[in-house]
Amino acid sequence: MAEQNAVNSDNHSEVSGVSIIIRHKVRLEYRARYEEWLTRIISAAAKFPGHNGVHILRPLPDKEEFEISVRFACEALAYNWLQSMERKALLEQISSLFQGEEQLEIYNGIDFWFTQPSVQTKVATRWKQWLITTAIIWPLTMLIPVLLKLVYKYLSLDIYWVIQQGIAVSIIVALVVYIIMPRVVKVVASWLFSG
Repeated sequence: MAEQNAVNSDNHSEVSGVSIIIRHKVRLEYRARYEEWLTRIISAAAKFPGHNGVHILRPLPDKEEFEISVRFACEALAYNWLQSMERKALLEQISSLFQGEEQLEIYNGIDFWFTQPSVQTKVATRWKQWLITTAIIWPLTMLIPVLLKLVYKYLSLDIYWVIQQGIAVSIIVALVVYIIMPRVVKVVASWLFSG
């Protein structure tokens, strides 16, 4: 199956933090089979050097497009996975279930949050990226530490302040990267990508 690659870089340089965004339109009657395949390909990707996690946005019950975000430590390691025989073999097993071809994009850093899916070369201006990121992280930095202090007190845990901060930051970053940011960007997309 042919792949459509929209790569935001002209070379495979060592760039810290790379996201591969993969979109598959799967026929509704094959969704269960696709989910089983998805488990296998995620497990295969996780064994590759530099793999830093995966996030799946599943479609609504009556929709067809799955969006998978796979993180790698750098661009070279991301391409190592993309061009591997394992990935190609797994794609051959499932490609007949797709409506159309696989859509594949690669983004460095956090740019993938701020890139309009339908216009692959259009990235939000930096001040809008800053504003959205601040608006999301600011309340979390006030809320999460307070909630954690209540948990520590309830469990009678005496944890060093530095460790408490590390736990709070880890939770905030996970919420932003995996849950909040992808959804907020979709809601404000018309403003974010205008002008």
